[in-house]
Amino acid sequence: MAAPATAPAAEPLAGPGDPVFAERYRAIAARDRRFDGQFITAVRSTGIYCRPSCPARTPKPENVVFYLTPAAAHEAGFRACRRCLPEAAPGTPEWNLRRDVAGRAMRLIGDGVVDREGVDGLADRLGYSARHLHRILVAELGAGPLALARAQRAQTARALVVGTRLRLADVAFAAGFGSIRQFNDTVAEVFGTTPGDLRRRSRRVPGEAGTDAYLPAPATVHLTLPVREPFDAAGVLTFLAARAVEGVETASSDGPNLTYARTLALPHGPGAVEVTCTPGTRSGAWRIGLRLELTSPADVAVAVARVRRLLDLDADPAGVDAALAADPALAGLVARRPGARVPGSVDPHETLVRAIVGQQISVTAARTHLSRLAAVGDPYRSGIPGLTRLFPTPAQVAGAATDRLRLPARNVGAVATAARAMADGALALDVGQDPAELRAALLALPGVGPWTAGYVSMRVLGDPDAWLDGDVALEAGARAVGIIDDRPRAAATRLLTTRAAEWAPWRSYAVIHLWRAAVTSRTPHPGTRTGSHASSPTGATP
Repeated sequence: MAAPATAPAAEPLAGPGDPVFAERYRAIAARDRRFDGQFITAVRSTGIYCRPSCPARTPKPENVVFYLTPAAAHEAGFRACRRCLPEAAPGTPEWNLRRDVAGRAMRLIGDGVVDREGVDGLADRLGYSARHLHRILVAELGAGPLALARAQRAQTARALVVGTRLRLADVAFAAGFGSIRQFNDTVAEVFGTTPGDLRRRSRRVPGEAGTDAYLPAPATVHLTLPVREPFDAAGVLTFLAARAVEGVETASSDGPNLTYARTLALPHGPGAVEVTCTPGTRSGAWRIGLRLELTSPADVAVAVARVRRLLDLDADPAGVDAALAADPALAGLVARRPGARVPGSVDPHETLVRAIVGQQISVTAARTHLSRLAAVGDPYRSGIPGLTRLFPTPAQVAGAATDRLRLPARNVGAVATAARAMADGALALDVGQDPAELRAALLALPGVGPWTAGYVSMRVLGDPDAWLDGDVALEAGARAVGIIDDRPRAAATRLLTTRAAEWAPWRSYAVIHLWRAAVTSRTPHPGTRTGSHASSPTGATP
């Protein structure tokens, strides 16, 4: 079944005769788990909204309204289903696909900007007045920024009530509520129950068993993250492990279990996260356990959102795999690695520094240089072995680049210049930026070329359709699977770029598959390149 088409959430679809309505209705009739989180099914006759796979009896078409967000359903007067718990579904890939204001706003709201800076802060980042932004979001998503942020707090609260044994008072503030009364009122309105009843009923939901969690200093929380299957856990964690910076990141495997941990710079203070992936009984199924160390429990939602972006947990693997497998040259790669993910970023500033440092050197060499640079980061005392410091801030990088990096002067200068631009605010870099504007800002920096700009867009913005034109690793992978032959380099680059246009809007995922093909074929190390573009800091990943 193809992914249902999108439509504005604010306007109910015309009904069974509308093609988008018909596609979505087929998805809920089939109880297809692939579409959980991609849209919401509201039922007029019961006043509730559900995830597409809800096991309840399929409602009559005339009683159904579809929305893109839970907030839109809340605003329309519906409450969450107690049976399928739609707030526990994976997030929608829509916000990375959409490059409009609504998509950018949703990424920023997910990162907690409304809670920290208010609606005015969100509007300033997007370049609109607060009133006009409200009108845009209501028209596109069926809810304004405050309602969307409130829905996120409700989702965080549900996850903490159901997945931990935190005191309910601690849950209230960890989820971002200003008072316990506000927390109780929101849970009652959204879920039609009290927090205590929600916790008691959750014990009957598979995979949602409570985990002991208390709030010492720093706060420690354990959660399970929902993910849309299949999920290539080995691929994404191996990618991160190959690039782990000493003291900032660690990675290990214990039999079939895979673990990745790192420190985080969060709004209320430093923290750390440990991700443990345990294979499930179905092919491509993984349980993703999350351990958070936080200076303040108020950072739970932001930390979870950043980890989800890092692991690309809200992707649409069925849609991506089906589109790429339609090309015979990629079909075998997709079959070997179903559910491939594009690793994201927990810190846009760090990602840019990594990208520039990694230009024209191998993954191993870049890791060595970055570990030397990371030594100037603030110390962090973690209960997770191997984590000892935060990645340096832009100001720290600017001050230490010359002494710490053993790179050509031009490269060191590029790192220092970019870091100073980020430190003084001349270069804005966050998840809510417009891709074209970000690209232009990056290309204006000395020593930054189109490759690096595309790579940062892919990882920071979660752009699913970035293409790294001229990347030597991509060409090696494409040659390994027969897309290009041994023709001259310039001709091979043009041929691959033309072929890649057929993979839109999923070219970032094709990049991941081709990098792996380059390594599997044992071609020369793909960590270097020549020309005016920045080189791949990623090389290829096993």
